[in-house]
Amino acid sequence: MEAKVTATVIPIHMTENRLSQNPLRLNRLLQLCSANLPVGGFSFSQGLEYAVEMGWVNNAKSTQEWISFNLNQSIAYTDLALLNRLQKSLVEDDFGSFHKWNQHALACRESNELYLADVAMGKALMRLLKDIQGIDSQHYVELIKEREISFVSAFALSAYLFGLDLNAAQSGFCWAYIDNQVAAATKLVPLGQTQGQNLLFELSEQVEQAIELANQLDDENIGASLPRLAMASAWHETQYTRLFRS
Repeated sequence: MEAKVTATVIPIHMTENRLSQNPLRLNRLLQLCSANLPVGGFSFSQGLEYAVEMGWVNNAKSTQEWISFNLNQSIAYTDLALLNRLQKSLVEDDFGSFHKWNQHALACRESNELYLADVAMGKALMRLLKDIQGIDSQHYVELIKEREISFVSAFALSAYLFGLDLNAAQSGFCWAYIDNQVAAATKLVPLGQTQGQNLLFELSEQVEQAIELANQLDDENIGASLPRLAMASAWHETQYTRLFRS
């Protein structure tokens, strides 16, 4: 009979970066950010499909501008700032604070499509966490029972259980977003594979700046409104042909 391997949460410090000294943590980060993570992120375009339909995005340059603007003006001001507070709540074992910031994340989704995509991916990641052998998630059952959970909240919990520090978690979240958008753009714009790789290279250079901005925000400044993104995701529902979910 095969013995079941369990592990406790790896203690982490919010400002400590151990990836360079710990190959296991690096592999956990790669696993969490992998396109193979079964959360359904590949099925959502986050408004990009309609932006292509309208001609707002039609080549490599406009694709870079679309993703860059959303990263620096939306992801930085919402998800990355909230990821900071969500992981701090976990470090301090403060479930009430975690619930508050999870609700804040959901309230920041400006269209029904963005909200549904966020919740669908969040729930999928929470289901996965419960089934991964080697993770002791029993202490977090109260969190797992959140009625609606944002993907960034589930990502924060996953990063914590995987023993990742804040910087690694935020970097990984940015990469997952950029990678998803570039993959969608290669199908929609369309772009060549080399153009896609160049975009990944260029966009990833903006991650450090986005994280620094996010970590300087006060609580009252968390949140962003991008009307064009909100309209693109809302109008996507009635788009005549769609490759991505609405």
